[in-house]
Amino acid sequence: MTTNKTEGETKSIAIKTAVSVAIILIIAIWAGNAVLQFFGITMPAFRIASGLLVLLVAISMFHAKTSGAIHTHNETLEALDKEDIAVVPLAIPLMAGPGAISLVIVNVNQMEHWLEKLLLSFGIVILAELVWLTLHAANNLGKLMGTAGINTATRIMGLLLAAMAVQFIILGLIEAFPGLT
Repeated sequence: MTTNKTEGETKSIAIKTAVSVAIILIIAIWAGNAVLQFFGITMPAFRIASGLLVLLVAISMFHAKTSGAIHTHNETLEALDKEDIAVVPLAIPLMAGPGAISLVIVNVNQMEHWLEKLLLSFGIVILAELVWLTLHAANNLGKLMGTAGINTATRIMGLLLAAMAVQFIILGLIEAFPGLT
């Protein structure tokens, strides 16, 4: 998406994307449960739905493709025509999309104290710094790893993500149907 951008534009996109990811996920930490309660969504239902969504993303990673659950082909084409792609589609839905937001909300639901949420927020800030570093070095990393290296890493991450998704589904089913245990 940044092939026709100057180095300065690419650096600016990396910074904006990282800040946007942090803001989106920190909002999910502090307001995600309230949104679920407003819509009457139970945590077991959210865990199962999140698990299914994350599983779809993981399956597409096994094929070294970007999932349609993350963004559609039309969104990709639209992004190529846009001047500023930092917030949409890079930050949301690609990096802080439904899967990441779901993971945050499910994990926050297991936290009992606001200090844990504060620590998670700090972790998100560190994550945003890693996003910035990764985007900043993306062209060089891509050249170094090559297509085969990137696809291999994507498949390994897809396997880990699939395991997390299945665990979410299992926990959601156990919560929804306690007799399963």
